[in-house]
Amino acid sequence: MIKALRGMNDISGEQARIYSQILNVCERVARNYGFCLIETPKLEQTALFRRSVGESSDIVGKEMYEFSDKSGDSVCLRPEGTAGVVRAFIEKKLDRSGGVHKFYYQGSMFRYERPQKGRLREFHQFGVECFGQSSVYEDASVILMLAQILRELNVSATLKINSLGDEECMPAYKTKLVNFLQERKDRLCEDCQRRIDTNPIRVLDCKNESCQKILAAAPLITENLNDACAAEFAQLQRILTQNGQKFQIDAKLVRGLDYYCKTAFEFVSSELGAQSAVGGGGRYDRLVEFLGGRKTAGVGFAIGIERIAEILKTREAPQEREGIYIGALDEAFVSTAFSFALKLRKLCKTQISYEPKSLAKHLKAADGAEAKFCLCIGQDEFDRAEVWCKNLEDQSTFAIKFKEVEAFFKDRA
Repeated sequence: MIKALRGMNDISGEQARIYSQILNVCERVARNYGFCLIETPKLEQTALFRRSVGESSDIVGKEMYEFSDKSGDSVCLRPEGTAGVVRAFIEKKLDRSGGVHKFYYQGSMFRYERPQKGRLREFHQFGVECFGQSSVYEDASVILMLAQILRELNVSATLKINSLGDEECMPAYKTKLVNFLQERKDRLCEDCQRRIDTNPIRVLDCKNESCQKILAAAPLITENLNDACAAEFAQLQRILTQNGQKFQIDAKLVRGLDYYCKTAFEFVSSELGAQSAVGGGGRYDRLVEFLGGRKTAGVGFAIGIERIAEILKTREAPQEREGIYIGALDEAFVSTAFSFALKLRKLCKTQISYEPKSLAKHLKAADGAEAKFCLCIGQDEFDRAEVWCKNLEDQSTFAIKFKEVEAFFKDRA
């Protein structure tokens, strides 16, 4: 028997219901914030991620599904969503059109890492990207959008924020950080020792417990911001506070990707056991230019669907009945039931049984399908030009004339 690859799972049944629930909330909230759908390919040129995510990152160095295609080109399955959206933004010359452009996306991402709870080799994200808006109010807006999504999904999470500064204040901070790290290099893990030379900021993102103890005394980027970045970070805090959003400042939050600058944020939840990020993002004002476009401000976030699904699946889902189940009591009336099903499917979810059954068996099937209404047609109903109906929520039964069926269910199912 051929099985799915390790870390790549099928989505069906209750898991599919939870995924749909999460995505429905995400998409509705994103549209209310003015974002529109964009779809980008799952397969991209490897260079896109090497240039955006960064050569020194674990994603590029260890985790990408990278290979040569039949033309000999180096391609890879996308490990994250932002770079592909930026590539599409530039390719469509939207960086030259001016104005503000807002997109949301959802779909599979791929990273070759050890599968564990809430983290798979094929995983799913929902994300948003806003281009052309440099105001810190947009940073606050995407943070509050993510907060609203988590709130509507009833996911408890703590917001952590930081500022990574800009191209003016970051070099001086890196010098201080490298000096600090060099003095303690022999006590750091192998990855951190390598990162000192490739990208020292990434050392702050190390999850090694012994490294974290050493880093407790490391210089902080928030203490090395220039006046403009410090003022912007302070304004972000005021906006969040004024709009009722609690937060914690985490001066070591760097988000693990090379393209971030200024605002960085994460929502972490203890509902997964240990505290773990369920979503996060930040500002990336240099990424469009770095990938060959005109200088364009950018800010966005991504949500890990599997991580939120892990939280939601532990809760008892309320049974929500929806739509119509229709069946025939005799073979002669299957075609009549089929005709009604086609009409009703223009109005609502409608399921049909092609097998004639007793009323009791149709009711059992309708209940199993979580339908709101069960319709049945037999000889007596046909002779009276009506269908028998039971409301499975309040258990009431009644008859509906053939000519009134569509009107009756227009706003009820």
